[in-house]
Amino acid sequence: MKQFADATMEELNEVMEKAAVAYEEYKRQPISKRAALMRNIASALESTSDELIQVAMRETNLPEARLRGEKARTIFQLNSYANACEQGHCLDARIDTANETRTPPRPDIRKMMVPLGPVVVFGASNFPFAYSTAGGDTASALAAGCSVVVKAHPAHAETSEMVAAVIHKAIADTDLPKEVFSHVHGRSFDIGKALVLHPKTKAVGFTGSFTGGKQLFDWAATRPVPIPVFAEMGSVNPVYLFPVKLSAEAKDIAEMYAASVTLGVGQFCTNPGLIIGIEDDALQRFIKYLGDAITNAMPARMLHAGIAEAYAKNKALALSQQGVEVAGSSSEVAGDGEGSAAVASVDAKKFLQNSLLHKEVFGPFTLVIRCSDESEMIKVIKQMEGQLTSTIMATPEELKNSDSITRAIAETCGRLIFNGVPTGVEVCWSMQHGGPFPASTDSRFTAVGPDAIRRFCRPQSFQSWPVALLPEALQDSNPLQIWRMLNNDWTRAAVTVNKPGNNAG
Repeated sequence: MKQFADATMEELNEVMEKAAVAYEEYKRQPISKRAALMRNIASALESTSDELIQVAMRETNLPEARLRGEKARTIFQLNSYANACEQGHCLDARIDTANETRTPPRPDIRKMMVPLGPVVVFGASNFPFAYSTAGGDTASALAAGCSVVVKAHPAHAETSEMVAAVIHKAIADTDLPKEVFSHVHGRSFDIGKALVLHPKTKAVGFTGSFTGGKQLFDWAATRPVPIPVFAEMGSVNPVYLFPVKLSAEAKDIAEMYAASVTLGVGQFCTNPGLIIGIEDDALQRFIKYLGDAITNAMPARMLHAGIAEAYAKNKALALSQQGVEVAGSSSEVAGDGEGSAAVASVDAKKFLQNSLLHKEVFGPFTLVIRCSDESEMIKVIKQMEGQLTSTIMATPEELKNSDSITRAIAETCGRLIFNGVPTGVEVCWSMQHGGPFPASTDSRFTAVGPDAIRRFCRPQSFQSWPVALLPEALQDSNPLQIWRMLNNDWTRAAVTVNKPGNNAG
């Protein structure tokens, strides 16, 4: 496995200074140029040889099929963001033309989203393509008009280096400054700290652990000029089992959740780590079915030794807590670097008294919480921290009759799922991948889907500005042919000179 030296502080400073210069040129480019860059990255990534997959397999222990699927997702994501960019959605253009007959007169005011500046992206360990060097954070920032500096994740440094070369080729093909994208290595925490604190850094994107994300957030807050950090930090993604649904489908639900818990050796930020139900015969049957299915799940290699060691330690700690009962575990002993699945259960009183049981165990582990009744389930809901997802398994009638519970659950999460599993995050406009703290550092935004572009923009208004000198997105003729809000109505129409209240020209 190739080793890459940590960047020096002098090198980091040079990278950030050049990224700031490149940003000044890139932000002035038309949105069609941004879209062309992302499409060129997608095309170049699609044309890579099998060597990229082989290197990623060696570094991450992920199977070939998973990596090919993730690479395809990354290509789709880049093209999706390119489309959103071209269509002008990320610009969110608003125009309120002047109204001189009003008292007091209203001036002409036009608003759009503009890029923040150089963005530092920290690659994720569990998604070497989709949440890493050319992943969602990088694509979002480029679509916003920002330059990007990626710090490679040391667990797949060679994969990251190869993808970085693909991006640089695409930049050259698009005739843009090379430093629109930069790539550095660093195992030391000092590298990450220096990147966050550098005065040219204007925003940060991160996917990973709570400890890592919160540290970046805290560093950013100590700067003389604080900057936004969007950190997606995972969650336990609770699943709430309603009695009627569970009574009718205990085995099917158990098998569905066993597959979700063990998918990818549990190394997804949407892995269902807690399952909450009301104590009765159906819940006991569910626990037995789930335990049996987990017993049949074979240990498998995790992303790297550090994650496997942390999983084994955190799983053992959870299982050692008072009142926790093992309901099933892999029948084979895990080898070096492997994770073995497990499911346990605990009564709600013990769970409510022990905050350690509320924490994520990153890997193929889930804990079933046994509530004595509905009121105790509500107590559990009210103690739940912010989550990426929450799931309700219920009949439509149960859902209809449990509005207060549903509303309480909805307050804790970014994505509310009905009769499904949280694993599987669709790249689309309506996807929300982010949630109340500590699931992410800003629940107003998503890390997936074209709306993720908004993380790296800020709104700017132009008042009484000469029309010819406005950005294209706000000019009267609408040369980009994008949707804009014109005097309270969404339209692609031009602003007409003789429109009442318009001071065009």
